[in-house]
Amino acid sequence: MARRTVSDVWKVGHPWSFFYPYAIDHSWVGVPGAYALLATDLRLLYSATAALGALPKGSLVLDVPCGGGVALRGVRPGQGLHYIAADISTAMLEHTGRAAQERGIADQVELREADVENLPFIDATFDVAMSLTGLHCFPDPHLALREIVRVLKPGGTLILSWMRTDAPLRTYPMFFVGRRGGLVGRSASTTEVVGWLAELGITDIDLQPSGALAYLTARKG
Repeated sequence: MARRTVSDVWKVGHPWSFFYPYAIDHSWVGVPGAYALLATDLRLLYSATAALGALPKGSLVLDVPCGGGVALRGVRPGQGLHYIAADISTAMLEHTGRAAQERGIADQVELREADVENLPFIDATFDVAMSLTGLHCFPDPHLALREIVRVLKPGGTLILSWMRTDAPLRTYPMFFVGRRGGLVGRSASTTEVVGWLAELGITDIDLQPSGALAYLTARKG
């Protein structure tokens, strides 16, 4: 029998994948919880999603994995985006669809079942590509980044956050629990990710390590 990958675990809709969007949407749960368990400042994620609200009409956005639609909090009704929420999990896509309806932005959101290691989009499609708390959920984060960057337009914005392997020791128990539960793959250090991005022509990298996570914004040259 083939060994299950981290993608296999997420694909079937693990219970954590339903609690996570709830915690993000309810900051009174998410902010103290993220600090207690991961020593990270969840407000950095809120800032990353809020930046979506400044995008002009017609902007093409890729969110992979959409993870229940946590980034939709930054999209404004009537903003006129073309927002593709992609995930390998149909359960997560359904959750994202409901979130889009509740926020009044369903007309801007397209749901796509897709594998991040083989994205069904042509090169240089998107103005913004984001993967929030995503890289550690992929079997091969390097390959995933190559695909995400491939579909980003020159001059486009890249937004990432992930559980980093060079995090403080106090956060290792949660990383270990995630690995044992199949929710966390091999992930990558901040040094690895910055190096991979440089090789892919990514510039203007703004990296903010915060506890177990790292938050990054950059531009494709």
